[in-house]
Amino acid sequence: MSNDKRRRPEIGHLEAAFGVSLDPELLERALTHRSYAYENGGLPTNERLEFLGDSVLGVVITTALFENHPDLPEGQLAKLRASVVNMRALADVARGLGPDGLGPYLLLGKGEETTGGRDKASILADTLEALLGAIYLQYGLDTAAIVIHRLFDPLMAESAGRGAALDWKTSLQELTAALGLGVPEYRIEGTGPDHLKTFTAWVVVAGNRYGGADGRSKKEAEQRAAESAWRTLTEQAEKAAEQVEKTADQAGTAADGSVDGQVNGTVDGQRELVDEVEAQAHHA
Repeated sequence: MSNDKRRRPEIGHLEAAFGVSLDPELLERALTHRSYAYENGGLPTNERLEFLGDSVLGVVITTALFENHPDLPEGQLAKLRASVVNMRALADVARGLGPDGLGPYLLLGKGEETTGGRDKASILADTLEALLGAIYLQYGLDTAAIVIHRLFDPLMAESAGRGAALDWKTSLQELTAALGLGVPEYRIEGTGPDHLKTFTAWVVVAGNRYGGADGRSKKEAEQRAAESAWRTLTEQAEKAAEQVEKTADQAGTAADGSVDGQVNGTVDGQRELVDEVEAQAHHA
């Protein structure tokens, strides 16, 4: 038995936090980070379960927001969902699972272990999604939805309280400031007769153009362009961080269990960047 498994808290505490018991093999896979798998002969990782759990979580949260806010337009519903389903929010939920949080249950490689992986937002969020995927596989959508509501209803209630302040342009400006990309600039074109004019907006960030979004008013078009840019920039930063982490995992670990210094420095820098993105997503 590995040291990770020997020092884990009682697994029943984690299952009690979800309100369900999981097949031991399925549970083990959901807790297996790719760094641990690489160091132990290529074990199955939790990435496929994470992919599944992400979709299940999205369906359940989107359905709940759609039903609970019948008067909100699509753009505001999307903003509410982004404030609930993001890396930082998921990590906070994971830290609140049981008396010890999710971190002590993770199976991590030595490099991640020595660089604080047990409290890293991206790893906690990904593992939570993997566990939700495992619950869906074993019990189906109805039970998975009950578990998700149990964990995420407080976040949805909090996001609803911020509904009147939803503003993609503000969120984008906060995000670009966090990423060091400067202030967004907007470009608008109008077409059609005055009484039926349609506006198309683009937003320029660090020389790159995003959007091409239409609206019946300049404000609506700008909001949609800002949303498009916010989503694209957030996704790009998170993917860049994931790629750097995978490179570090595949590079292996040094004899003393630490990640190679150059790779580790790159990973830490990218982590700081993504932490800023996560913070903006959570507080948007």
